[in-house]
Amino acid sequence: MIPLLLALAASGLALLLTPLWITVARRLGFVDHPGERKVHVAAMPTGGGFAVAAAFFAVLWASTLLPGAPTPQVVLGLTLVGAMALALGWADDRWRLPAWAKLIVQAACGWTLHAFGFGVDKLSNPFTGGSLDLQGWGLAVDIVWTLAIANAINLIDGLDGLAAGVVTISVATLCAVAFGDPGSSVVWIGAILGGATLGFLRSNFPPARVFLGDTGSQFLGVMMAALALLENDKGTAAITLLLPIVAMGLPLLDSTMAFLRRLGRGGHIFKADQDHLHHRLLRLGLSHKQSVVLLYYVCAYLGITAYVISVLPRQAVLLVLFLLAMGLVLALETLEFIDRRLRR
Repeated sequence: MIPLLLALAASGLALLLTPLWITVARRLGFVDHPGERKVHVAAMPTGGGFAVAAAFFAVLWASTLLPGAPTPQVVLGLTLVGAMALALGWADDRWRLPAWAKLIVQAACGWTLHAFGFGVDKLSNPFTGGSLDLQGWGLAVDIVWTLAIANAINLIDGLDGLAAGVVTISVATLCAVAFGDPGSSVVWIGAILGGATLGFLRSNFPPARVFLGDTGSQFLGVMMAALALLENDKGTAAITLLLPIVAMGLPLLDSTMAFLRRLGRGGHIFKADQDHLHHRLLRLGLSHKQSVVLLYYVCAYLGITAYVISVLPRQAVLLVLFLLAMGLVLALETLEFIDRRLRR
């Protein structure tokens, strides 16, 4: 009951703060102008991540007064990495930072999470029930994981409401998986993050009145990475990295495809293109809103699959993953074939 109330509080606060931020952003000239790779045609207030973060942290810190709240160490760790991510996103929105600068700050976020106890020391094995001791490699895993999730959320933020909606669905999945563990902070923190993002989504769903900006996508990416790493020392199913990978499969799949695609085109992996999943759906003739809703469906499908994996007997997990992989390959190959035909 408490997590639900916290989610409602964060959502309500985000609903109040977002219109205020829209006014502030316009007065400060903090707007995103149309461009070659962008789908909007008019200047749009950006930096909506500040409203999401303000709602999230206000409710998170207030919730520390309640019984069962996350430890001060966890809350402080989230606050520090959240501030780092917001600063990075704001600077990138203003000055378009080079890729290496963003990677350094994201890696620092991963190191900070590890220092505050969010780190992965053991990887749970969903097939045998055992675990793999990383023996000192935990820091490297934390940094790579943070880099992967932060950039995945950042790359998928290409349509109104897409990144915010994907994060909301993914957070709901992680909360559902962790719900059976009474000592986990995943549900508590996830409820607040999901509520804040959902409240912002009302102004971000197409046609949007404000963008997340890199400010928001970097913040949400780092928070998602932290949520997936939380409570790993208890070996809970929620933190078995297999489940967050499936739950956040859509942004991870899109970012992996972008990496391989750019690598095959000459190794310019940081050079932006217009071949992300949402770009291809628009080329197929889907409207902006139709493309977003379809990708929501895919994300929800993956989220339900992650939850099913968490409750299935271990012997059935491999079969479900195999069938999931076959379905994704078929869908992607079909999309690729149609996209190639349209370009001729």
